[in-house]
Amino acid sequence: MATYNLCILGFGNVGRALARHLLAKTPELRGRYGIEWRLTGVATRRLGWLADARGLDVAALLAGDLPAAPQALSNVREWLAAARADVLFELTSLNPQTGQPAIDHIRAALEYGAHAITANKGTVVHGYHELLALAQAKGRRYLFEATMMAGAPLFSLFRDTLPAVKLLRFRGILNSTTNLIIAEMEQGRSFDEAVKKAQEIGIAETDPAADIDGWDAAVKVCEIATVLMDTPLKLEEVSREGMRGLSAAMVQQARASGRPFKYVQQVERVNGGVVASVGPQQLALDDPLMAASPSSLLAHLEMDMIPGLTINLHIPASGTAGPDVTAYDVLADFIRAVAL
Repeated sequence: MATYNLCILGFGNVGRALARHLLAKTPELRGRYGIEWRLTGVATRRLGWLADARGLDVAALLAGDLPAAPQALSNVREWLAAARADVLFELTSLNPQTGQPAIDHIRAALEYGAHAITANKGTVVHGYHELLALAQAKGRRYLFEATMMAGAPLFSLFRDTLPAVKLLRFRGILNSTTNLIIAEMEQGRSFDEAVKKAQEIGIAETDPAADIDGWDAAVKVCEIATVLMDTPLKLEEVSREGMRGLSAAMVQQARASGRPFKYVQQVERVNGGVVASVGPQQLALDDPLMAASPSSLLAHLEMDMIPGLTINLHIPASGTAGPDVTAYDVLADFIRAVAL
């Protein structure tokens, strides 16, 4: 039975949820997949670079009880070596413009000889082909299921179960914040009131600009084009329209007319390239995207061999996908990397 040294870079909500999942799923990892593990590295801006190749006390870390004398490590490469890493979980914050420093973190892990698993979309948009080639050269895996539709196996669906298909067109509702805001405006709330509601239930960030101005959605369509259409797409090549121009009256009138608004992400093959857009669109009631509930995520895939396949990640109206679901995707990629 193999034992893997695990390192978590970014011990925020997702990193902590991953640690809890690892503890909870230890019997299944051992019994079903033959995986033993120990957490040998944790790093954040606040904690610094913590490493112990013998294993850190996960329960103590979750309780805030830190090692008494962490090593004087100064960078990710020293940290990976001190932890004798077999797997890096890269869970740092997104930089949509460059994907750094997450790309450098993953490059360092792969060059060291560790699998690299991430929830950071920037690594896919700005470093996918380089990192994939490096992983293949090193005989390791670079996996990123948690970067899209947390809980829905979109990338692994194509990689593992849809061989020899060509994705022609993708349409989706990939941002639950914008979806909920439109639903709240349909109920009579102003735009600002709808944003506040999304923040209160934990869907929207304190600063919701990345969602309502379309940046989060644009990054995701770049991922779709890059990975599933093998056509790298830059952020500036995405036609991006935010939703600040929508009013409650516009949204209610659209609903009454039978063509409601949704905040749609789309990318399709055109003349040997791809064309991508994100923004509010009015849809017919029988459009597949109308199946998304106010806080849910949905992807509709049109392929050369399959005319239409819809993935609907249904989330209760009072909840969110949240860090636990994102962390599950990270855990699933760990199992894929070492046991499948």
